[in-house]
Amino acid sequence: MSLNTEISKLDDLIVTTIDSVKGYEHSAQKAAGGIFAELLTALADERRSIVTLLQDQSRALGGEPNDFGSAAATIHRRFEDLRVAIGGGDAAIVKEIGRGENYLKEEFERALKDDNISATTRATIDRCYQIIVAGRTQIEQLDAELTDNRA
Repeated sequence: MSLNTEISKLDDLIVTTIDSVKGYEHSAQKAAGGIFAELLTALADERRSIVTLLQDQSRALGGEPNDFGSAAATIHRRFEDLRVAIGGGDAAIVKEIGRGENYLKEEFERALKDDNISATTRATIDRCYQIIVAGRTQIEQLDAELTDNRA
């Protein structure tokens, strides 16, 4: 096991999770408001706590963790704007969030399968993964409700 591998893995997860934070913040601004916007804001806060956990673990290993997201996520947010502009409303926002959540979940699953990380780092990643899965479940439920209401 290599500390550089662990730090690199954590940095990848940090960037992806920061993308999630920014995505939730952006979506909350685009949402019609009310409980939906509050949920998105709460999920952004939850993702911020994940970033902090990952950054703390990186620092414990001697890393200097990232504090920025990716360019690809910025493009994803612009795509969401387009879908909302052409009449998708909150349902379009939830669909785009779902896509992002699937990607985030897959990134954490790949990290958990990595045999080159220590038990401590794996435990940190798993703790964060459990939070992500719970948030993803909330988005899936919201998507189902919006789909039912449109039918």
